[in-house]
Amino acid sequence: MTRAALLVTHTGRADISELSREVARRLGAAGFQVRMLAEEAKDLDVGPEVRVVDSETAAADAEIVLVLGGDGSFLRAAELARPAGTPLLGVNVGHVGFLAETEPEALADTVQHVVDRRYAVEERLTVDVTVSVDGEPVAYGWALNEAAVEKVNRERMLDVVVEIDDRPLTSLGCDGVLCATPTGSTAYAFSTGGPVVWPEVEALLVVPISAHALFARPLVIGPDSSIGIDVLRRGHDGVLSCDGRRGAAVPAGGRVEVRRGAPVRVVRVHPRPFTDRLVAKFQLPVQGFRR
Repeated sequence: MTRAALLVTHTGRADISELSREVARRLGAAGFQVRMLAEEAKDLDVGPEVRVVDSETAAADAEIVLVLGGDGSFLRAAELARPAGTPLLGVNVGHVGFLAETEPEALADTVQHVVDRRYAVEERLTVDVTVSVDGEPVAYGWALNEAAVEKVNRERMLDVVVEIDDRPLTSLGCDGVLCATPTGSTAYAFSTGGPVVWPEVEALLVVPISAHALFARPLVIGPDSSIGIDVLRRGHDGVLSCDGRRGAAVPAGGRVEVRRGAPVRVVRVHPRPFTDRLVAKFQLPVQGFRR
């Protein structure tokens, strides 16, 4: 049976284009069927070894999804990989690249690991999201990093009631509320004061954004708990954003429910402790003035 790999790239940069063509050549020479989306294949001017596919079936029956780009490209690739359960391998050619497994300097070695099947796969927790109005679902979404319910009008606060496991917890006047995963704890949730959670920890995070309330601390709850966010009818409209990529309106009186979803599978070829990754990505000062 022919092995298949989906290649997802951040187009528009000459260095990424060349790296993408190199990956396609190496995988093709190893007997892989290399797939790409039509727009990306056209921008990269790839050769005949690449098969152009549509987004709905791109990752179907593929062994792996290789992502060349930053975290945005990885999140975009996750949309293609999650329905098929195909694992993702990220090569960071962005900025921080927390979701990526390896760097461009190790590209040849990384591809060889894939060819030789010398890699591990770990599962990352995701969240499923439902927006309801008057008890009727009107929109659905999911997120690998976070689902954010935020205000629409810059000059207005969002009035919400937060529930955990269908029990009211607190009401908030705020800019919004984040429901994040451990994977997303180093993203938007981190910038709003949430804790960093190691990826292997199964938990959900609830992080208020600029809340005007006495109790507005970030919360870490069980992975199988449900989160409810009611946007008060007497207040203002909100908006849902999943990973900053998929959104829906949440009108005043609407409700957002967040629960654990199907996992995203992530490839590890160079296993190292998350502590080391955290230090490297955030450039933490592990040697202080006291040594």
